[in-house]
Amino acid sequence: MTAVHSPRLDVHLNAAELDAALRAEARRGLTTTPKDLPPKWFYDRRGSALFEAITALAEYYPARREREILADRAGDIAALSRPQTLVELGSGSATKTRILLDALVGVRTLSRYVALDICEEAVHDAGMAIARAYPGLAVTGVVGDFGRHLHRTARHGRQLVAFLGGTIGNLMPDERHSFYSRLRATMTGGDHLLLGADLVKSPGRLLLAYDDRAGVTAEFNRNVLAVLNAQLGADFHLDRFDHVVRWDPDAEWIEMRLRSRCDQVVRVPGLGIEVHFARGEEMRTEISAKFRRSRLEAELELAGFEMVRWWTDTAGEFSLSLAEAV
Repeated sequence: MTAVHSPRLDVHLNAAELDAALRAEARRGLTTTPKDLPPKWFYDRRGSALFEAITALAEYYPARREREILADRAGDIAALSRPQTLVELGSGSATKTRILLDALVGVRTLSRYVALDICEEAVHDAGMAIARAYPGLAVTGVVGDFGRHLHRTARHGRQLVAFLGGTIGNLMPDERHSFYSRLRATMTGGDHLLLGADLVKSPGRLLLAYDDRAGVTAEFNRNVLAVLNAQLGADFHLDRFDHVVRWDPDAEWIEMRLRSRCDQVVRVPGLGIEVHFARGEEMRTEISAKFRRSRLEAELELAGFEMVRWWTDTAGEFSLSLAEAV
């Protein structure tokens, strides 16, 4: 009988550091003009549950399209990359990972799975689930921010780094270059990056995916305010903010914003500040860039990667690309 390894948990972002990061980013975002908050603060326990609900919505195609590609191409990915370690960034619940793991176990090179996520609970739960499902696979959970802790995923032979879900689109162009460059610095020639990226398509299709009829995405958007209330003692009234979604045709990204319904002052005792919102004022909470193959290929090449395969779903709405560190 194959032994089940207990997952190892490496915590590089403890509660105090997470709190300090929230305070710094909330202060900057609430006092700048125009106001903005990073999307990573959506994800407390409730925010994570809301996002899981979003992925099941009829309007939200990315999760289904990516799963379709993985189901069709996991064998090709495994045969081309043949990793000893799979590193998943922003792993969340790691549900799609099993499609990839099944294929990787099939080529008999994989011995280790590493999950990196900002949420300790998510890392722990995903690690336990993977360890039970794949006995004999060494599992390590890394609690950290992929913007700061990529180097904390210790090497164990040839690597495949998976960054799925289109999360790359939440980064501004300069942030994407910095991310790719830092990631490349942790890799050696012959390692691979598997990147999920949403594609440019009709604005109507995109807008509906971020503004569903049931209002789940609107609730998810306002959850960032609930996080500030819980963590910083703020007194945001969530019902005083409307969910707003826009397509920027020049930047080719979706923007999610919160629009104040009235003139209001929000107290944030944890920061020692009061924040004024004018009626109609908007605060950006997320961008979600959409890509063309040429732009992805150029950005990867600039950071030291060569795209070796490009796949889309049958509808051509989402992409997976396999890039090699060169």
